Order: sequence, then structure tokens, then C-alpha cells
Amino acid sequence: MATKTVIVCNGEEAKSLIPTLVFATSSLALDHEVHVIFLPTGYKWTLKGEIEKIGIPKGFPDPVKLFNDMLELGARVVLCELALENKGVKREDLRDPRILVQKVPPFLLAADGATQSFVF
Repeated sequence: MATKTVIVCNGEEAKSLIPTLVFATSSLALDHEVHVIFLPTGYKWTLKGEIEKIGIPKGFPDPVKLFNDMLELGARVVLCELALENKGVKREDLRDPRILVQKVPPFLLAADGATQSFVF
């Protein structure tokens, strides 16, 4: 059975996004099952054009590439449904159709049994 990793992004600054993406892609490279949730505070990273605004921080990989790699490598990426009403987000605003919009309980059920969890 593969190691299951859960990553929570609850920050609106790049210092929350970059480790989320590095840990997600690194876990995927290790063949882990990866579940990432963006809570309402970190919602903007799931929107079109937002990651591009931070550019490539010195000494770090390109966050746009990391986000795309995370999706391509099969991470289950969720935007907490509370962001739709709380932040005025529409599904068509999402940067990629593979981003799921869910409440927290279904996310937790899918992530059940995770042996690693990280919060940024």
C-alpha cells in the first residue's frame, strides 16, 4: 500500500504556497498518494493567474510548473467549498478543471489513513 500524504494550504502568501507545492511534488516523486486542500485563506492559489503574480522566487523552482506537475502527477487537489461563497469564487475562476471543489468531510474521508500530514 502506498504512503498517503495530506497537505493543507491555509495561507495567502507565497511562503504558504511554495512549501505546499514542493512537498506535494516531492511526495508524488516518492510514489505517495497525495491529497492537497486549499482552505479559504489559501484559495487564491487555485485561481487563474494568481500564482503567476509571484514570479519565481530566488532559489526556488517555478511555482506554476510545480502546480502543473502536481496535477499531472496525480495529486488530488481540492478547494474548500467555503471559498465559493466566502470569497466569491466561481468554478470557472479555477486555474484547472482537475481542481475539485468539496466540503471538508469528503476531503477527510478520502485522506483517511494518511501517514503524513503537513500544514502551510
